[in-house]
Amino acid sequence: MTTQPDRPRTVVCGTSFGRVYLQAVHEAPDLELSGILSRGSTASHDLADSYGVPSYTDVDELPDDTDIACVVVRASVAGGAGSELSRRLLGRGVHVLQEHLLHPEELVACLRASHESKARFRVNAFYPHLAAVRRFLDAARLLRERQRPLFVDAAAGGQVLYPLIDVMGRTLGGFRPWRFADPDPVPADLEALSDTAAPYTHLHGVVGGTPVSLRVQNQIAPSDPDNHALLLHRLSVAFEGGVLTLADTHGPVLWSPRMHSERDGTGRLIMAGPGTERLAVPSTEPLGPASGPAYHDVFDQEWPGAVRTALGELRADADDSVRAAAADQWALTVTDVWHDVSGRIGPPVLLDPPTPEPVPLPDLLAERAAQTAPEGSRV
Repeated sequence: MTTQPDRPRTVVCGTSFGRVYLQAVHEAPDLELSGILSRGSTASHDLADSYGVPSYTDVDELPDDTDIACVVVRASVAGGAGSELSRRLLGRGVHVLQEHLLHPEELVACLRASHESKARFRVNAFYPHLAAVRRFLDAARLLRERQRPLFVDAAAGGQVLYPLIDVMGRTLGGFRPWRFADPDPVPADLEALSDTAAPYTHLHGVVGGTPVSLRVQNQIAPSDPDNHALLLHRLSVAFEGGVLTLADTHGPVLWSPRMHSERDGTGRLIMAGPGTERLAVPSTEPLGPASGPAYHDVFDQEWPGAVRTALGELRADADDSVRAAAADQWALTVTDVWHDVSGRIGPPVLLDPPTPEPVPLPDLLAERAAQTAPEGSRV
């Protein structure tokens, strides 16, 4: 392959979530934002003007010196033409980073086009590249070097199940052997007692030889599909020494050492004194920041940073065929697992919920504490 330029000319395709990619590329010192490819809406033209780059409406309009394309357009599995767009770009010799998710057949077609053109193709699961998730994965890797994983408990909104599966595989150091069973139904007598339908579908499985409990909020609001997940991702992995938890997609990452106390000659737990040094550590402590970032910072900093990390991996693939082949196989496996799990949980339940009411819980707790404090202790 030809050597990459110092600042590859990069076009972004799509201007909805593509706005995150536009900011990421624009702010990257080692990339040059060279244009926007869209359907040609007024909003897309305005974005192109604001970044000072050309606006294109067809792959054939792109200059021959285009090096990278970020395809941030839904694939056909989600009702879009993103995969067709990727194949056309690959056919022109342009490296492609496509936002997840793809049907297995779409992925195979894109990889075939990549191999034929010698241009690299990579699926961006996006969330594995967030700072908190990378911190979680680094900690899991250190733990795996010392102890084997014992159990995984994971939950996700249905919209972001694909990246959860990607993160789960990375957490465990690989997928094989893997298998999932059909979901556990909610017993009718329990369902009759509940005022609301249970939001999560629960599956048992094995990933990388490790038992897994997976819960998916298989619900979607057709008029607002990007919202209304109760949470994006939550994942805990147990080791002999404790439990590592990604409390939320954006952090914090928590380490909970396993409680263990020896017994004395009478059978009572020894809770203090010599030999209880392992009890001197916090029962749970954050690894890194103690709280997640504000959502403004998520949109403005965390997400563009994740895109730049993914683009860095694509560029590394372009210079290393062995690495690229491993990335291809990883994408195929993640897609197969996602397709299997999606088939087992079935189509999502359609909702039309109202805008969720925000709850300033820390402020409410502080007010409650101030109200119940003894009179003389109030400031």
